[in-house]
Amino acid sequence: MAKKKDARVTVILECTGCIRNRVKKVPRGISRYITQKNRHNTPDQLELRKFCPYCYKHMIHGEIKK
Repeated sequence: MAKKKDARVTVILECTGCIRNRVKKVPRGISRYITQKNRHNTPDQLELRKFCPYCYKHMIHGEIKK
């Protein structure tokens, strides 16, 4: 049988503020979220506003490659 390409794919969102500011010069970690998106409806990279526990505020989380 042939494999069917699903429209839904799993993506990882990473905080853009932690990468830029280095989070108080302490490498504790980078905030990441896992979510799904529809490949046909959203072909470009996904950006959502989520809470970052390292920045202690809501920041833009952008899609990264696996």
